[in-house]
Amino acid sequence: MKLGTLLGSAAMLAMTGTAALAEGETVGFSQIGSESGWRAAETTLTRLQAEERGYRLQFSDAQQRQENQIAAIRSFIAQGVDAILLAPVVATGWDSVLQEAKEAEIPVVLLDRQVDSSEDLYLTAVGSNLVHEGEVAGEWLAAEVGERDCRIVELQGTTGSSPAIDRKAGFENAIAAHENLTIVRSQTGDFTRAQGKEVMESFLQAENGGRDICALYAHNDDMAVGAIQAIKEAGLKPGEDILIVSIDGVPDIFQAMAAGEANATVELTPNMAGPAFDALEAFWADGTLSEKFIQTESKLFTQADDPAGEYEARKDLGY
Repeated sequence: MKLGTLLGSAAMLAMTGTAALAEGETVGFSQIGSESGWRAAETTLTRLQAEERGYRLQFSDAQQRQENQIAAIRSFIAQGVDAILLAPVVATGWDSVLQEAKEAEIPVVLLDRQVDSSEDLYLTAVGSNLVHEGEVAGEWLAAEVGERDCRIVELQGTTGSSPAIDRKAGFENAIAAHENLTIVRSQTGDFTRAQGKEVMESFLQAENGGRDICALYAHNDDMAVGAIQAIKEAGLKPGEDILIVSIDGVPDIFQAMAAGEANATVELTPNMAGPAFDALEAFWADGTLSEKFIQTESKLFTQADDPAGEYEARKDLGY
């Protein structure tokens, strides 16, 4: 379902109330937290999709702690929910709790991140190709820079998370054949604006006040937005003195692009719940599943793609 259609349904939901939920399935949703605007939009759209389909959604905010997610999943199992949605904060350490869900015959669908567990412990996973996202970002930068030497600083996502691992790998794949492109500094900003700004400040100090930096690659837009503030405070022009490419496609990065302060973003749709619920409904209907991984699109946006219009289309999604 398109994001505009989801937004349009909000008014109808306000009028119909919760009466339709009485007969629906109960779905537990263990969300990582609210570390970024994109994460908030995913939560908003998951709630909206659940209401639209008549499901009771049991929501748990893990505040970026795996132990909170494991406790939430065990609580969902004890409640006897009909399904569980899990956006895993890190990739490892899920085997035991996923086995418990399997033994309780509760299907688990992963949202936007992967886990290092046997595929028979979860029903399916919905997400983008995270490696491809990094490749798209790297390919754009290589084309933009051409033959000139380019010293790159990298803001990584949460250490141990699949987006941080795969987005880094994809970007490195894309620039490997370009000897003029070099990552000179790389550090986690934990997917947050505050950490993105703080780490970027250290990069600027270490790289001649930022004058030796050609480009910033950030694993998400929120870190890029924080870095933009640091660049401006250092007396440089983000988007000009330092090229900026990041991933997610949140409204604020489109505002930055419209202002000429960011150059490109690779969109990660926050509507993971739509395909997840489609997969659950098919499974509930006949017990089968055709896809173990449901891939969403990774689309590149640049300053040439009407960033102001893209901002208007996204600003009400809860980012």
